[in-house]
Amino acid sequence: MDWQNEKCVMVIDENLPLGIIANTAAIMGITLGKKMPEVVGADVTDQSGNKHLGIIEFPVPILRGSPEVIKRIREKLYQPGFQDLTVVDFSDLAQGCKTYDEFTEKLGRVPERDLQYFGVALCGPKKKVNQLTGSMPLLR
Repeated sequence: MDWQNEKCVMVIDENLPLGIIANTAAIMGITLGKKMPEVVGADVTDQSGNKHLGIIEFPVPILRGSPEVIKRIREKLYQPGFQDLTVVDFSDLAQGCKTYDEFTEKLGRVPERDLQYFGVALCGPKKKVNQLTGSMPLLR
């Protein structure tokens, strides 16, 4: 990938408890790693000879958003002009399920408008990612 012209960010609800924020980022990151395995670098060895698994080769800023802002971004990502972005979302419904089977069964019965997003990750052309998130502050 040409990371000079590409960008990846996560937008997470700043009002969530710290543990849910961390869980949201972890889950979206794992999903991005599966969807985009080419962005994970090779394993490396430290000076002592111990091996460390490769990590993502570029930064992924985590931005601060409200539930309303995240919902608006997610809705825009369904529009044709943003179909080339890689998108991962994480919702209240997903957080509340104990198994993936439960999640898939419940999600199939819930309209998108009823989901409350805890976070959304998007990767793709820098111009499009910036159009949606360029003025958002970092989550600190």
